[in-house]
Amino acid sequence: MANHETPMIRILSAALAVALLAFPFTPTRAADSPPREPYGIALEGFAYPYPVHLLPVVNDGEQLSMAYMDVSPAQPNGRTVVLLHGRNFPSSYWAPVIKMLSEAGFRVVVPDQIGFGKSSKPQGELHFDNLARNTIALLDHLKIDKAEIVAHSLGGMLGARIARAYPDRVAHLVLTAPIGLEDYRLYVPPTPTEKMIETEDKLTAEGYCKQLQTNYAIKLPAEAITPFIDARFNIKGSPDYPRWLRAFVSSGQMIYREPVAHEIPLIALPTLFIMGADDHNAPGRPLAPEALRAKMGQNAELAKALATKMPNARAEVIPNTGHLVFLEAPDKYKELVLGFLGR
Repeated sequence: MANHETPMIRILSAALAVALLAFPFTPTRAADSPPREPYGIALEGFAYPYPVHLLPVVNDGEQLSMAYMDVSPAQPNGRTVVLLHGRNFPSSYWAPVIKMLSEAGFRVVVPDQIGFGKSSKPQGELHFDNLARNTIALLDHLKIDKAEIVAHSLGGMLGARIARAYPDRVAHLVLTAPIGLEDYRLYVPPTPTEKMIETEDKLTAEGYCKQLQTNYAIKLPAEAITPFIDARFNIKGSPDYPRWLRAFVSSGQMIYREPVAHEIPLIALPTLFIMGADDHNAPGRPLAPEALRAKMGQNAELAKALATKMPNARAEVIPNTGHLVFLEAPDKYKELVLGFLGR
């Protein structure tokens, strides 16, 4: 099912998405501010920069819908890039990268994985293998034989799984500030899902803003992450919020239970790690024994070490940059990505 937006609405939506980053406003809300306008569980009410389409998929017997954007360039080069988002971000945050790639001639396909963004929130658990199969099903639906994979954060774990399971469908792999470069089970004890739900439900918008800034070492003004905070907390007004929350927590359990660090060295595809020097994000660190916490999240060093074990990989580290590399250092990111894809 397509989102039948007019060209003018699409232009305004894209302008709004850019404006939110270029001219942000504060995420804090005064006590007398009106309540948040509720978003639907599929982010109804939250604007994406390009039309959104839906692909029916079945995961573990459950009928679901996978949302995606499909952006055609003005001057096609015959190649396609698939962008894989992180856990805490709707795929709309790729807007500047979509523009960059489209201007370079790439067709750009940008899915919301099942459990995220405008896609269905399943009743069952999330698994990387299912997300990988869904992504390949989307390529099949769009009649794309081979694509470039550019992934961020949790998307990097998924990108690694796709590269291992479907190497003939991937030309190049770009892992942008990926998580999963270490096995978090070596540091963090198992946490019951219900306990995680309770903790996440207590989190406030202000606390979440601080969490993003601290965990991700974001080199952007606090106001620039307002859309991410709204995308999460406006859902609290939805009657389906409990289902969204369970899906969100399931994604955290997926990161913990389904590590990819051990299979990354087996990836033979041309691979580029793009790391922020100050990005020490490590899911679950607060739950680890205090003596182990400092050992977690040495992500730039982990990427460099993994690249040396791979047959065709390298790692680039951008100084003074945190987890949102492509928003914090867009010019350097553009240089690295287009240079790598042009090899």
